[in-house]
Amino acid sequence: MFWSAALAADSTPRPHTPASLDEAQRTANDAAGWVEQNWSVWLGNGLRIILIIVIAVAMRSLIRRGITKLIARMNRTAQAVDGTALGSLLVNAERRRQRSEAIGSVLRSVASFLIMGTAALTVLSVLQINLAPLLASAGVAGVAIGFGARNLVTDFLSGVFMILEDQYGVGDEIDAGVAQGTVIEVGLRVTKLRGANGAIWYVRNGEVKRIGNLSQGWAMAEVDVTLRYDEDLDRARTVISAAGAAMAENARWKEKIWEPVEVMGLDAVTLDSVVVRVQAKTMPGEAAAVARELRWRIKLALDAAGIRVAAPTAVVEDGAPAAADPAAAVAPPSALSNPTSPQAQATQPIPPAAPVPQGATLGK
Repeated sequence: MFWSAALAADSTPRPHTPASLDEAQRTANDAAGWVEQNWSVWLGNGLRIILIIVIAVAMRSLIRRGITKLIARMNRTAQAVDGTALGSLLVNAERRRQRSEAIGSVLRSVASFLIMGTAALTVLSVLQINLAPLLASAGVAGVAIGFGARNLVTDFLSGVFMILEDQYGVGDEIDAGVAQGTVIEVGLRVTKLRGANGAIWYVRNGEVKRIGNLSQGWAMAEVDVTLRYDEDLDRARTVISAAGAAMAENARWKEKIWEPVEVMGLDAVTLDSVVVRVQAKTMPGEAAAVARELRWRIKLALDAAGIRVAAPTAVVEDGAPAAADPAAAVAPPSALSNPTSPQAQATQPIPPAAPVPQGATLGK
């Protein structure tokens, strides 16, 4: 009975006390006061963040548009000069276009990274977020990524400096060490070359340690003419110079040969021949073609003048080729041909062992 009466007394509803109402009202007043005190700060920070984002986006758009217009202007200038005599000597439109596009891409990426990165850090500082741990973590992550992708970073940086320094461009004949050919595309990471046999080589910019550009400034065509030892060298010089002068006056080769063809003198002297060195300064990239044509014309001029070139085989006094040496077809002597030599005996099969008689004791 006692427990039932106690439970019934506890289950009866209790009215709200004035203390509970006062506490709730006090809490609401505190919350309203806190909001009233901080709403101006929130509004100011929100407006500052919006202003920072708007300024960053506007600056990024203006800078990227300016870079794009600058690159387009450079391309229009290259196209205007292309096709003229000056353009054929100094400007390659495709080379200028690819170089300007690559530089524009790098500048746009760098501008976007700097502007948006600065805006992000400014927004975090407005929100009163401690940037020290974030910057430390970013530094550690950057070091880890740098070690993991160091080859990629090396290729990219090498490509950027190659393009900025204009070491080579589209249409240039280069020797990159690992490959040689004509440049058909220049990228920030890979350079594409067309080899002499038509193969396309993909050369990573970071792997290139030295570059030999065969298409800048001028080129030198060299031809070696091998004459018989007893030929008149002064007459040969006159004939070769006349052939070179006639080629330089030809309409097809006049623009490709920049200086008169010169006979430099004797490059080598042997018992039966002499080598005459001939040089011609040419337009970049045309040295091989000029050398082939010059060699052709010199051969025809020497034949017309009766000047003999050195024969590849030995020649006797009367002009007939020397008889072949009969000993040339004889095989060299061999130690195996002598049956008594140690080498021949070593090749003989080992004879079988003699049978042991019955009753004999081994080892005695």
